[in-house]
This record gives sequence, C-alpha cells and structure tokens, in this order.
Amino acid sequence: MPDKSNLPALLSAHEGDLLDAWLREQSSSGDRTMRVLGEGEARDQGRQLIAAIRAAVNASGSDSIDSPAWDQAREVLGRVSRDGAQAGLTPGETALFVLSLKRPLFDIIRRQAAATPDALADDMWRATNLLDRLALYTTEVYSRARDEIIQRQQADMLELSTPVVKLWDGILALPLIGTLDSRRTQVVMESLLERIVETSAEIAIIDITGVPTVDTLVAQHLIKTVNAARLMGTECIISGIRPQIAQTIVHLGVELQGVVTKATLADAFQLALARTGRAVPGLSR
Repeated sequence: MPDKSNLPALLSAHEGDLLDAWLREQSSSGDRTMRVLGEGEARDQGRQLIAAIRAAVNASGSDSIDSPAWDQAREVLGRVSRDGAQAGLTPGETALFVLSLKRPLFDIIRRQAAATPDALADDMWRATNLLDRLALYTTEVYSRARDEIIQRQQADMLELSTPVVKLWDGILALPLIGTLDSRRTQVVMESLLERIVETSAEIAIIDITGVPTVDTLVAQHLIKTVNAARLMGTECIISGIRPQIAQTIVHLGVELQGVVTKATLADAFQLALARTGRAVPGLSR
C-alpha cells in the first residue's frame, strides 16, 4: 500500500457527501438493489460500508480485503448479497451496489488531487482495486447464498413430494411420484417412520404408481424402507406394480423377499383392511 495515497483522508473528510452522491448514482442508474433494499436500508448499508472502508484503509497494511481490518466491510456486503439473492437479484445487480460507488469516489479524488498527478493516479488505482475486489466478494457471497436457498427449496420439495396419508385407523399410505434416489429414500423413510410413531399404524402402503422406472437401486431403496418399517412393527404393502415394472424386476433378478405387492392402491387398501379386521361396505369384491 503506497504511503502517499490520500484515500484515507479523502474518505474521512467527504464521507457524508460521498454517501449522498452514491445514493443518487444508484437511483439514476436504476439499480434494482436499491429498490429491493429500500432507500432507507440502502442508505444505512451504504453508510456502514463507507465507514467500514474508511476504517479498513486506515488500519490495514495492504489492500487485501481478506485481512481482519475488512471484517466489517465484508459483513455489510454479506448482508446485502444474501438479501439480494433472497429477492431474486442477479450476481451482477448485487455487484453494482459496490461498483456504483466508483463514479462518486472518483469525482472526489479528481477534485482533491487534480494538482498532483502522481497522487491522483495512485488514489484512482487504489480505489479501483478495492472496489473491484469488494464487488467480486459480493458475487461470491451471492453464489453461496443462492446455493443454500436452492438446497432448502429442494429439501422442502422432497418433503412435499413424500406425503404420508392416514387412510384408516392403523393404515397409512405413502404415494411416491418421480425418481426415487438415495437422498429421497432417506426423506421417505424418515417421513414414514415418524408417522408410524404418531399413529401406531399396523400397515403402511407404499404406492409406486407414479414412479416411472424401477431399477436395482430403486428396488433396494424400497426394501430398505420396508425393513425399517418392520423394525417399528409395521407391515408394508407395495402397490402400483404395473406389468412393465414387474417384468423389469424379474429381468433384474431383484428378490422382494417377504414383501407383499399389489397391482393397485385399491387392491392394497382392501388387503390392509382385511388384515386389520376392518371392512368398508361395497369395497370388497
């Protein structure tokens, strides 16, 4: 870091003017980040960021924003980036929150250092370097935040796609739709076991009518779920065994030993009623 840089002094002397000019720049450029945050929040975050940059350039011995001196600046930008990701902004729009500070800061540097070309060049370069690094940091935080949001949404979708329905006293049904992979199998198993505990169900029907294909891995997942339910004292019936799925299971040589299967959910429900000593008038054939 060059000692002859005037940047720390300029930030200290013109902090208020810089903030006002920065907000005007965001407003005139149509920056969506400001609209998402709201003018009051944008002003508050902007004030905190300028103060954090001023403190960091005064305290830091280098322009690396990874040093402890930049902790406060990274914290402010982390909040802005996460809010932007949550609100659906793009990484570029989030980065513009920082990059829009360039013009106001350059104007102040140019006015104050016009008579000293060397200092002007040093200050311009240092400001550019710092703001570019801070903008890049916002995109990194944004990407991590978006990944976390996507993971949460996927987890929520998995839970929604594995509903355990109480068909009758002591009888549960778990209709599966879509591909059954290892992650989803875990969610299926947890959801089913939780409902078994809640309802003390005697029989659970796992309906795979909506599962497009059944391969060796899917069959193994089903067997694991059935075995886990058995350990809880619940018998499982697998329904939705269409002709093509039955042929595939035979072709793969998968042994569903001890697993009761039925062609349709209605057939499985009828069997479950019979095994629990219940009957619905008109349902029996």
